[in-house]
Amino acid sequence: MSIRFVKAGLLTTVQDSGRFGLADKGISSNGAMDSIAMQTANWLVSRPLTSPVIEITLAGPTVKFDQSMSFAVSGANFDLILNDSPIPANQTIHVNQGDKLQFGKCLSGLRAYLAFSGRIKLPKTLDSYSTHLMAEFGGFNGRALQDDDVIELADIQIPPRKILPNQYKPFYGGNYQIRITDSVESSEFSAEQMSQFLNQTYHVMPQSNRMGLRLQCDDPVIINKSILSSGLAQGSIQIPPSGQPVISSVDGQTIGGYPRIANVISADWPILAQLKAKDKITFAYVSIEQAMQIRKEKMGMYKQLWG
Repeated sequence: MSIRFVKAGLLTTVQDSGRFGLADKGISSNGAMDSIAMQTANWLVSRPLTSPVIEITLAGPTVKFDQSMSFAVSGANFDLILNDSPIPANQTIHVNQGDKLQFGKCLSGLRAYLAFSGRIKLPKTLDSYSTHLMAEFGGFNGRALQDDDVIELADIQIPPRKILPNQYKPFYGGNYQIRITDSVESSEFSAEQMSQFLNQTYHVMPQSNRMGLRLQCDDPVIINKSILSSGLAQGSIQIPPSGQPVISSVDGQTIGGYPRIANVISADWPILAQLKAKDKITFAYVSIEQAMQIRKEKMGMYKQLWG
């Protein structure tokens, strides 16, 4: 029982909810960049929400099934073609032996998640199936999938059909407002610098990846401040000497030495996963208390869906 990646796509990896508690050893969390889309894909095929899935970036794979099963795709919007016919995302799709799924053009967003109604048979590394590309461990032989790679599945079930309600379907318009709150060195920036940071538009740079999102603006905040390297959390916004911000992501370094002007709130991390080159973002400040309430409300909404 297996699936074969006839074509692997641009950057296609195995990811789950990540590995935690290892930052003191220099190991980042990894995992799916868009955890909401990952869990939604698993929900659609009636798998545990943290089960490993296939993370697909910008140019997707072509997959051939060797047995009847179900799958679902959530996250970025792709043209999806099953046996030469278009199919929708965000619902349970049943396939038969020999069927072929092709990811066409990415219409909006950047990363999609492909889940199967069976258990991916890969070994865990440090209690996770996630692929750590920099350290070359986890996932499928510690690397991105390549043409003709085969992943074995077990415990395949045919789950009941589900369709994601419209109110849960994300919209990727290429222009986003990202909410931020205070970080470790926020107080080192003057009120004028904070206002300068907040009152402009940033463009996502092509150099962005799973380690971090690189931004560019017309009027960067310059701060001549040396700090001791210290722990770096996901969502940290560092200001290097150029003044052009860098947002840490799931594969990012666990320590950093640039001042952190703010942190992206955790409720907005899934948006970061869907940012592609030339997308525009602005920042909006919220208090830590507001950030916690936003997360509580968002997760409460999804718990109603996932059960």
